Amino acid sequence: MTTDLMIQAEGLQKRYGDTQALAGVSFDVPAGTILGLLGPNGAGKTTAVRVLTTLAVPDSGTATVAGIDVVKDPNEVRHHIGVAAQDATLDGLLTGRQNLTLVGELCDMGRGAAKARAAELLERFELTYAADRVLKGYSGGMRRRLDLAASLMTRPPVLFLDEPTTGLDPTSRLRVWEAIRELLDEGVTVLLTTQYLEEADELANRIVVVNHGLVIADGTPQELKEASRNARVEVTLATPSAAAVPAIAELVAGQVYVSEDGRQLSAGVDSSPGLVTTLVRALDAAGVLVDNLEVRQPSLDDVFFMLTGDHIEEEVAPDDGADGEDGGGGSGRAPSGAGRALGGRRAELEGASAR
Repeated sequence: MTTDLMIQAEGLQKRYGDTQALAGVSFDVPAGTILGLLGPNGAGKTTAVRVLTTLAVPDSGTATVAGIDVVKDPNEVRHHIGVAAQDATLDGLLTGRQNLTLVGELCDMGRGAAKARAAELLERFELTYAADRVLKGYSGGMRRRLDLAASLMTRPPVLFLDEPTTGLDPTSRLRVWEAIRELLDEGVTVLLTTQYLEEADELANRIVVVNHGLVIADGTPQELKEASRNARVEVTLATPSAAAVPAIAELVAGQVYVSEDGRQLSAGVDSSPGLVTTLVRALDAAGVLVDNLEVRQPSLDDVFFMLTGDHIEEEVAPDDGADGEDGGGGSGRAPSGAGRALGGRRAELEGASAR
């Protein structure tokens, strides 16, 4: 993995009529890494991808892919990228092999080279057995794998995956994940948008969260979780004890919730090293018998909800179309690093100063 930046976006703005789709989006992606681009429906994700893949021209700001300006030299950019859009764009009347060969020929590979590359990718994506079957007979998972194969025909160094597994069954999704991980091992740089937070957590080296056309958080999955300060402690007592709440009150954040039977305690905590030991000692010192104590770390969904006030709709296939994205005012880049990007709380996040 190198530190060269394969994707750079700086201050991208794009308006469609009265809708401000991008209001100053900035981020970068080092070579050989996966960036997960997340946000609610209408946040600006797809418009950002359209700009970076030369399908839309920004009103202002700059963007480069593989060091090439997407506005000044879009044709050259297209020679360095592969794109797997939300909807498979292959021909349903052709076979899998014919589809891949056609893509290669359209990219000036030459018929012989295109056929050889098609055979290689069909084997890689476990589609050789269906290579000569008309695409209409493919399952959804097979179509998505073939679409991913098509985006790799020219061996692009940069790959854009726009919700590559939406609508797939768990087994097909795992196969696509394996294929994406293999690309990372080969040094390919990937920008991934997804409706599945588990997918971003599994695949992405770094996550950028976009809302109302702005970057509001930027960090690794673990950094975002830790900076959210959204962990909770769950305590199960052997028997109800009035001493339990006072014993831990100074060690938790906010109110301690007690179940009706008095045996279950729950409270928010700042997850720090040694926290469990400290809590157990405090309860023991108060004479409280504990059956179980667990600190539940925040999920990406917790982080996403704190940042945007919404949960990702995981089964909705369409994302944010170019003409229907919700906009918002302001501009600038979210401070890099999850600690600065999150600031610990949603209010601080949304009010973070641009740089």
